[in-house]
Amino acid sequence: MTTSALPAVRAPRRTARGSGSAHTLGRFLLRRLVITVFLLLGVTAVTFLLVQLVPGDSMTATLSETALADPEVVAAYRAKWGLDEPLLTQYGIYLSNLLQGDLGVSTQTGRPVLGDLLTYVPATLEIALPAMVLSVVIGTAVGLYAAVRQGRAGDQVVRVGTLLGLSTPPFWLSLVALYVFFYLLGVAPSGGRLSTYLSPPPRVTGMFTLDALLAGQWMVWWDAVQHLVLPVAVLTCLTVATLVRFVRSAMLEVLDQDYIAAARAKGLPTSVVLRRHVLRAGLVPVITVSGLAFAALLSGTVLVEQIFSWPGVGQYAYRAASGLDLPAVIGVGLFVAVVYTIVNLVVDLLYGVIDPRIRLS
Repeated sequence: MTTSALPAVRAPRRTARGSGSAHTLGRFLLRRLVITVFLLLGVTAVTFLLVQLVPGDSMTATLSETALADPEVVAAYRAKWGLDEPLLTQYGIYLSNLLQGDLGVSTQTGRPVLGDLLTYVPATLEIALPAMVLSVVIGTAVGLYAAVRQGRAGDQVVRVGTLLGLSTPPFWLSLVALYVFFYLLGVAPSGGRLSTYLSPPPRVTGMFTLDALLAGQWMVWWDAVQHLVLPVAVLTCLTVATLVRFVRSAMLEVLDQDYIAAARAKGLPTSVVLRRHVLRAGLVPVITVSGLAFAALLSGTVLVEQIFSWPGVGQYAYRAASGLDLPAVIGVGLFVAVVYTIVNLVVDLLYGVIDPRIRLS
C-alpha cells in the first residue's frame, strides 16, 4: 500500500463517526422537544384549572360590569369559551383559542392580552439581554479569578463583594443609583425609555435601540441607550453576585481533579489549563444558573421596572394583579411558564453540546 492511499481508507471512518455523533445529538434534541411539548401542555392544563377555581363564574371575573350587563356579549363569551360544555370540552376550546393567540381581553387596557404582551415584552428584552450578557461575562471571569486565587486577598474581596450584592434589595439599589447618577451627578436620565421631547422610532422589533438603528435615528438611539444604562447596571449587579458564587464553587471542584494536576505536571501554561480543561468542565452548573437568572430577568423584575418607570412585563404584571385583571394575570402567567420551559430546553441542549455523556445517557 502506498502512502497516497491512506487518506482514502481513513476518510469513511471519520465520516461514520461524525454521522453517529450527529444522529445521537438529533435523538437527544428530539427527546427534549417532545418533553417540552408535554410540559407546555401541562402548563396550559394548570392555567385552565386555576381559572376554574376562581370563586363564582369565571366569566364575572373576566368581563367588565358593562359587558356583563349586555346579554349579547355574555352569550357570545359563553359560546366562545364553551362555558355550557363539559369541562374537557372547555379545555379543548381553551387550547384551540391559545393556539390562535387568543388570550382574552384585558379589562384594564381594553386590548387583547397578546397585543399587550407584544408591547411590553420587547421593553423587558431590551434591558434583560444586555444585563444577562454582561452578567455572564463578568461573573465567569470574576468567579474563575476567585477560584484560582482561593484563600488570597483577591478571593476574599470577591467573596465580600458577592455577599453585599446578594444582600442588597433591588429597590434600594435602584433608588441609590437614581439618587447618585440622576439627582447628584446629573449624568443619567430619571427613568422611562425615551426623553419626552423625542418620539419613539418606527416599530420593527419593539426595542427602541434596535429600531432607532434600523431607522437611522442616531439622536433617538443615543437617548435610548442613556435610558438603558441605569436599569441594566442594577440588574447586572444583582445577577453577577449570584453567578460569581456559582462559578467559583464549580471551578474549585474542577481544580481539585486529578487530570488538572496532571495537565499542570505536563508543563501546560496556566491559561491553557484554565481555558481547555477547567472552564469547559465547570460550565454545566454555570449554564444552569445562567438560564434561571435569564428566565427571571425575562419574567419581569417588578421593582426595578417600577422604580425606573420602565414599561416592561414586570410593570404590566404588577398593574394587572393590583387591578384584578384576570385575563392579563393569566396571560403573564402563561408567558412566564413558557419562558422558563424554553430556557430549560435551551439549557438541556447546551448540556448535550458541552458534555457528550449527558446526551448519551
